[in-house]
Amino acid sequence: MLEVPAATIRNWEERYAQIVPERSTGGHRLYSRDQVEQLRFIAAQVSLGLSAADAHRLLAEHTQSGESLVDDGPNAGTRLLVLLAERDPAAAELEQFFLRTEGYEVSVALATGEAEEQWLESRAQLAIVELMISGGLGTQLCQRLKQRHTGAVLAISVLDARDEALAAGADAFLQKPLDPLELVSTVKDLLGTSALVARPAQESR
Repeated sequence: MLEVPAATIRNWEERYAQIVPERSTGGHRLYSRDQVEQLRFIAAQVSLGLSAADAHRLLAEHTQSGESLVDDGPNAGTRLLVLLAERDPAAAELEQFFLRTEGYEVSVALATGEAEEQWLESRAQLAIVELMISGGLGTQLCQRLKQRHTGAVLAISVLDARDEALAAGADAFLQKPLDPLELVSTVKDLLGTSALVARPAQESR
């Protein structure tokens, strides 16, 4: 997710004790969303030439001042919006976490009517549609979303419904359970860009 070796992250934790995750009962490190953003900040500073020690000092200064770790600069207000139309609140929360970790704004709808309303009002650049939403109305939802504006549509389902989804107008299909890296990679491919762009919106390919 961060393209930083796990050994490097562990070394930062042990040496600077600034980003210390909780541990699962099995001993695995559990990072919060804020901690992931902090690690992303450290990695970005190191890639710009700062030492790890200086990057951690800078992080401490930002934390103490309450300053945001995300410097949008000229891209402020142009963070891409993804509409997540899910039937399962727990699944929606997990998918939303992975997308937000990558920098996307995410709007969640748990019914087809709510999804259509948000699609029209927000002008999201991408909709992720669970085909079983509202009792299996996801296919029709894909059709209506594609008819109403030019954003991309990614269909998802526990069923192998690729052909059905593509026939309904979806630009891509992923079968559940979703792999987080595959989800993020597919979203980036469909949008043709990362989470931040230099213009308010971009039409899908």
